Amino acid sequence: MSKGDRYTRLVEWSEEDGCFIGSCPELFYGGCHGPDAKSVFAELCDIIEETIQLYEQDGKPLPAPMSGREFVNAMQRIA
Repeated sequence: MSKGDRYTRLVEWSEEDGCFIGSCPELFYGGCHGPDAKSVFAELCDIIEETIQLYEQDGKPLPAPMSGREFVNAMQRIA
């Protein structure tokens, strides 16, 4: 299990953009996009690992990962 495996991965269709958008709410939004959900997910996983490496290189603490329940509660507060 890598550090990135603890973070939420979202891949959703964007009508506005006409493609799938991949994001990791704890680390970044709108990290990648493309016409195929599987390829966007794979790219998103790579970006999460690269982002974690950048945090560590810069000596910054990583944001806390959210559990599934914490994520749903956070989304409900926004809605």
